[in-house]
Amino acid sequence: MSHCLSQVARRGRFLALLTKYRPLSVETAEYAKRNYANNVSEYNSVIGSLIAQRRGYLLRDVYDDMMLDGVQPVRDTFHALIVGTMKGSRLQDAFFFRDEMKAMGLPPDVNLYNFLISTCGKCKNSDTAIKLLEEMKRHSVKLKGETYICLLNALAATGRTDQVYAIVRDMTAAGLGLNKFCYAGLITAFKNKLPTTEETTGKIIELVKQSKGWSSIEASTDSGENVMMNVSEEELYNIPTAEFVHRRGFINRQLTVYHVALHACADLKSKETVETLLDMIKRDGYSYDVFIVMQAMRCYFNCEDIDSGVKIFEEYTSSRPPTAELYVTLIEGAMVGYTPRGMQLAQEYLEKMYARGFFLNPKMGSDLLLAAAGEKMGGYTTANYVWDLLQSRKISPSLPAVKAYYEGLKEREIPADDPRLVLVGRTYDNLNLRFGGRRNI
Repeated sequence: MSHCLSQVARRGRFLALLTKYRPLSVETAEYAKRNYANNVSEYNSVIGSLIAQRRGYLLRDVYDDMMLDGVQPVRDTFHALIVGTMKGSRLQDAFFFRDEMKAMGLPPDVNLYNFLISTCGKCKNSDTAIKLLEEMKRHSVKLKGETYICLLNALAATGRTDQVYAIVRDMTAAGLGLNKFCYAGLITAFKNKLPTTEETTGKIIELVKQSKGWSSIEASTDSGENVMMNVSEEELYNIPTAEFVHRRGFINRQLTVYHVALHACADLKSKETVETLLDMIKRDGYSYDVFIVMQAMRCYFNCEDIDSGVKIFEEYTSSRPPTAELYVTLIEGAMVGYTPRGMQLAQEYLEKMYARGFFLNPKMGSDLLLAAAGEKMGGYTTANYVWDLLQSRKISPSLPAVKAYYEGLKEREIPADDPRLVLVGRTYDNLNLRFGGRRNI
């Protein structure tokens, strides 16, 4: 399959050339050699593999190849393509596939609208989510409980509290109760509402308390299609724990509202509210999970309270095994403000992390390189160390991370022929060639 995926990228880049010059008759052996799929079932398998690898930027290339080969997509193909664009937050591609689907006489159903609305939320485009709701009503597509929650969370992404409460009223009128994902959306809406006031954190605490009344009878469950598409409720509703749902022992799904509230307070830099929420969790008889500790650490470090951030990390890991995410949260947080102590601490915990047998993956490495590259003073030691760790494992960071690191190196007094500068520059040029011109939102 990896060979097939490399063929997708290679073939997609030369699609225009192939379309213009492809002969009407091609030798069977030659065609089979360069083609990675021959029918809709094989194309569906390639699409599924790309989605699993979060390589949604290649889905348009695959679709273009299907058209080039004269393979007719079916409804399941379009559903997979739109789920892939949702997971990759690629709104323009999602609507392209929606329009193609309509042109082929396949009207979107309620599940597909849910995926589109969720994509709007991920891309913070609430106006388009409202237009989708209006389109559903025009075409007499019956809304499900999931649809209301997708809308609520999509509107919450831009802080539209008035419209969020309008969705709540619509849910009540339809005989639907609020579940934990609704309260999570309400909290997110107040976090994103501008301007932030002193009442914001108070409202978050109030909503957490109100959420304790939601009944298990009102709890939504993953629909059959969502399970088939490997879309959790957390991912569909844009909950910050989505990427950790399938990690055993990482999060307690009963604490979703607390997760969202703590994540919001970390962004708002409200230590007092975080500590209130931590006390509430203990009073409710729950233990902290990894995500809760990560958000408390984020808050402390965002407030440049290094001591408290390190303390909660050490307390938690003294009785439980650490995770790579906890280390990365501490390392990235220690770099906030780029203080000499913080940068030294970041490097020390990077060394401890590797000594414990944890290694950076492409996402973690890119996040840390991007953070370290922002250091304006000092010897750029931490950024260089992160780069060297990634190079030792042959990991290529993301384009934004490499760009920031390259620009940071150029700002320093380094000879133009310095091996590090030359390598980073070459890596940046290659990544920019591959991804710099791709379709974006």
